[in-house]
Amino acid sequence: MDLLAHLRYFRAVAEEQHFGRAAVRLRLAQPSLSQRIQRLEREFGVRLFDRGRGGAVLTPAGRLVLAQAEPLLDAADRLQSVVGRLQDGEAGTLRAAVPDQLGGAAVAALLTTFRERSPGGELDLRELNSRDQVAELIAGTLDVGIVRHPNPAAGLAFGPILHQPLGVLLPSDDPLAAQPSVDLRALAGRDLAMPPRATAPALHDETLTACARHGFTPNTVRGVEGLEFTRALIMAGAGLVALIPEPAPAPGTIWRPLTGDPLTWRTSVAWRPGHDGPAVRIFAEAAFDALRTRGGMHTSVPEQQRFPRPVSEFAL
Repeated sequence: MDLLAHLRYFRAVAEEQHFGRAAVRLRLAQPSLSQRIQRLEREFGVRLFDRGRGGAVLTPAGRLVLAQAEPLLDAADRLQSVVGRLQDGEAGTLRAAVPDQLGGAAVAALLTTFRERSPGGELDLRELNSRDQVAELIAGTLDVGIVRHPNPAAGLAFGPILHQPLGVLLPSDDPLAAQPSVDLRALAGRDLAMPPRATAPALHDETLTACARHGFTPNTVRGVEGLEFTRALIMAGAGLVALIPEPAPAPGTIWRPLTGDPLTWRTSVAWRPGHDGPAVRIFAEAAFDALRTRGGMHTSVPEQQRFPRPVSEFAL
């Protein structure tokens, strides 16, 4: 016997004080409802209603059963509501990550959009490089992430690719800072600050290859992590520059776009196949919208750039 269902039938009869009206409310035939209440009475070993022409009145035992059943049914209703919200991606905790230098405005827009679309959901968001995100996604300690390509990660699914144009971060007093945009060839002889190769070998090599193709081969490449440390090194002079997406303005350095947009970072949402539940889909859609509207990203590849496609790519 489904005890919760039978208790709901019992509560409906108690509230209506009439089997006919309760049957209409429950969309059951009256004989079927009567049989279910009789089965509940046999299960409990007590009579729950005094039946008469005027309707159905709770017995003393029935009143006691109703008093004990009410909190149980209310708790079951709350549980069912929570489960429904979980199934819709509107509750529970989603473990997610974003790469560095995604941009404060884009991350804030992602958080806001996710909260709007999943008001009861919790987002456990961290900043991780793509290499660590891939490792955690495969291990199952991360549900979804935003990663950069090329990303040799067999066994993951990816959302649509977005392109984030790179520009050059210069000292504020650099002669190139007076120009509205900077040609890569004008950086010849400079040193280049980049994240260490170990954090994203394929992206590191791809960036240097694209720079060389457009006339810029750095004098030396310095492995640097963190935007603030990169800014400090550039402000110190010595001909160091960085190729990054547009950061928030800060004294001492200035960012200029590259002429012709020859370099972009390709970015997408990633998850494990078969683990793209409602919460993951809400995050993926929120990320796609936030990165386009507030992250300065676009979906089309600039004509100047001919990078290979990532290992696997799936539309949302």
